[in-house]
Amino acid sequence: MASMESDDSPLLYPSLFEECAKNHFDAVDSRSRRPFHVEPTNITSINDDPQRVTSEASAMNKRIHYYSKLRSPSDRALAAPDHVIPPPEEIYVYSPLGTALKIDVSDGSEKNSSIVTIFMIWNTMMGTSILSIPWGIKQAGFTTGVCILLLMGLLTLYCCYRVVKSRATIPLTDTSSWEFPDVCKHYFGSFGQWSSLIFSLLSLVGAMIVYWVLMSNFLFNTGKFIYNYVNDVNVTEIGLCTNGSDKVICPQPATGLAAATESLEFIPGNGTEFNQFQIWWSKTDTVPFYLIVVLLPLLNFRSPSFFAKFNMLGTVSVLYLVSLVTLKAARLGFHLHFQWVGYQDFFVPEFRTSFPQFTGILTLAFFIHNCIITLLKNNRNQENNVRDLSVAYLLVGLTYVYVGVMVFAAFPSPPLTKECIQQNFLDNFPSNDIMSFVARIFLLFQMMTVYPLLGYLVRVQLLGHVFGNIYPSLLHVLGLNIAVVGVGVSMARFYPNIGGIIRFSGATCGLAFVFVYPSLIHMIALHRRGQLKWPSLVFHVFIIVLGLGNLIAQFLR
Repeated sequence: MASMESDDSPLLYPSLFEECAKNHFDAVDSRSRRPFHVEPTNITSINDDPQRVTSEASAMNKRIHYYSKLRSPSDRALAAPDHVIPPPEEIYVYSPLGTALKIDVSDGSEKNSSIVTIFMIWNTMMGTSILSIPWGIKQAGFTTGVCILLLMGLLTLYCCYRVVKSRATIPLTDTSSWEFPDVCKHYFGSFGQWSSLIFSLLSLVGAMIVYWVLMSNFLFNTGKFIYNYVNDVNVTEIGLCTNGSDKVICPQPATGLAAATESLEFIPGNGTEFNQFQIWWSKTDTVPFYLIVVLLPLLNFRSPSFFAKFNMLGTVSVLYLVSLVTLKAARLGFHLHFQWVGYQDFFVPEFRTSFPQFTGILTLAFFIHNCIITLLKNNRNQENNVRDLSVAYLLVGLTYVYVGVMVFAAFPSPPLTKECIQQNFLDNFPSNDIMSFVARIFLLFQMMTVYPLLGYLVRVQLLGHVFGNIYPSLLHVLGLNIAVVGVGVSMARFYPNIGGIIRFSGATCGLAFVFVYPSLIHMIALHRRGQLKWPSLVFHVFIIVLGLGNLIAQFLR
């Protein structure tokens, strides 16, 4: 997702569980240890050995529960002794929806500082949504888009703050090992658990669909660049704005002067071979199917540990995109005309009625609510959690504003209009642009390593919840993976619009995790303590209404 997109959520990266689990007990001495609960039927392994540890976990679970029943919440005298607590090299980390992951953290590294925590949250939220931010600003209008971006950042930050504080609303219960789905289950019972499962799966599958569409796009443009370079095919676009060696194009012509944009490719000698290449190398007709050969076998791996090692590519990709945007804007210059007279074709509206499309994208772009507790658990100074979360959101918001404004202001430039800005702004660069080619290579490789991790988490949550085993058989796993891949191929074939996919999935998943559950839990907790006041009630009901309206508006525009 953000970046699920988010669109890239931390739950999408199993290695993140390793980071958040390291030294879970190192900072807890024998005087302050509290019982750690693990369901014996829901334990899997994220390491190379995928066998479930049911017997040991069951015995550990019974011993810990025995000591839990002996002591009251305020009495520490009968806390579980050291030999009952699992050793620090065997940590069981709770994954949403009832799955514990056994992780080896025997390296003994320390907990994260505030700086590391802040940039971990930033890296987690920054995802494929960043590619659609300029298009979202275009859909909302320039001034409205920037204001909506800032307001959505503040709103989602507040809701995320409510998620972080949600465990403290449960009195007389040790919630130190709980995640947000545990809190939802406490307040809403089995409905909260199953609804969490559904919305979490929707966010994961939505991210996998976006990835498949983008990978098809990047693979197509990469293959086209290589073919043109090897065969000395000269590409010339009509209707371009040329500033030195930098060009921008309008792949899907809009009205006015932008409609004149087209692509002419001059082939030396006989063009029959090139025509065959165009038939067999099509962005929607063939390339989405070629990815099946590579990615479907990878989805069937038992362990995702190999792919988790490439997570840092996400940070490199975002930094490269920021550098690319900065350089292109410096070369192309800004083109903003807010006066209608004399600039009818290039007039930049400050407000457009299609702004809800941008709010749907931003819901996923700022989405980290289903796993923020996991990230902050590993913060060395727990008293700084709220501050570090706020700083991380500030950095994410500034990154989105910078990329969105720079891309929107710099191009497309005359004779093209802003209507040419694509849902993936890299599509506004021609296929023979070197910097865009490098960016697509970076993103393609990163997504091909992250995609199996997304599939692994879908398997963990769905099969683990239904069968109590994340790998019940090869047939079960293969059937699930074929279904997920089939949805991705179908969307890449018939609806390759990442902006539309991101806004629908963001508004749907955000309705539960961002708007409804945090607000409801806060109001219920205040009501039980007799502290619910009318201003708080009206404000949080308004947040829920906003989330519902955000989802409904996606179907109206």
